[in-house]
Amino acid sequence: QVQLVESGGGLVQAGGSLRLSCVASGSIFSIYPMGWYRQAPGKQRELVARITSGGSTNYADSVKGRFTISRDNAKNMVYLQMNSLKPEDTAVYYCSRERRISDTYYSDYWGQGTQVTVSS
Repeated sequence: QVQLVESGGGLVQAGGSLRLSCVASGSIFSIYPMGWYRQAPGKQRELVARITSGGSTNYADSVKGRFTISRDNAKNMVYLQMNSLKPEDTAVYYCSRERRISDTYYSDYWGQGTQVTVSS
């Protein structure tokens, strides 16, 4: 059974930084793309960043230049470094394991989420 556990959320002032972590267990971590998603109240869950097994990354336009996704395959960890945080970044952040079919990615496992709140 695959398990994903996020940590690192919290309350931070606008302009501040947080680093989210996600530890994976129960499968071969290194071969899967991993994603960070977020869901704000009343909004749909959205992709924030994705990192492939080869280390390629992509980001939502709203976070480009501010957030960085990385992974440590030896530790089964994926991280999201969030800098220059804005109140609109406030959301529950989820880690996901992803699969790729043709050019489409989908998430097959999710963590429980970690709350990030950015005050103005």
